Amino acid sequence: MPRLRLSNVPMLVVFLACTIAAISIKAERQAMAAKQHDMSSGKAESDAVPDTCPVTKPLRQYVPPSPYPQTPSANVFWFGSDHLWTNLPVDGTWKGLQHYKPSDPTFRQKLFLWRQFYDVHIEPQPELAVTGRRLDSYAPPLLADRASNGSVQQGQPFMVVGINFPTLGCWEIKAHYTGHYADDELTFVVWLGR
Repeated sequence: MPRLRLSNVPMLVVFLACTIAAISIKAERQAMAAKQHDMSSGKAESDAVPDTCPVTKPLRQYVPPSPYPQTPSANVFWFGSDHLWTNLPVDGTWKGLQHYKPSDPTFRQKLFLWRQFYDVHIEPQPELAVTGRRLDSYAPPLLADRASNGSVQQGQPFMVVGINFPTLGCWEIKAHYTGHYADDELTFVVWLGR
């Protein structure tokens, strides 16, 4: 077995230090790349709403006209006006959204909207367009289906739109209704978490 010369020890120490530094730099770069990939692919770091996302909160609660219920179900609040309203989560987050299809990477949500005097017989497919943009990072805009309708109880019809978000994060959503002698818009912000 060859002997280690005393003159080679400093070189060996430098070689080992450089190797360890290169390995730690590579690991740090891989961790940063994974974090960037998670953010760009829609994986939010946390379910908590960041301070930079101005989610719509129930500061001044809207009360819909009769015959609609004055208060919605638990953990949501009414937001809007008689012209156009929806229900939003009190904490400002939509969590646990699923992919529309296994092969589709977008996150699916159904958006329900109401309007005083909306009549499904006159307008079975409401003239309602939904758009959205991510506020906290670049992302393609959301995709929205053509609006449809439904009702839970007689005299309480609603409009519904399926929307697909390309990523999780902070989203501003606009619903624009142009049907039956109207031109109304509703804008709100939600955080899409895991």
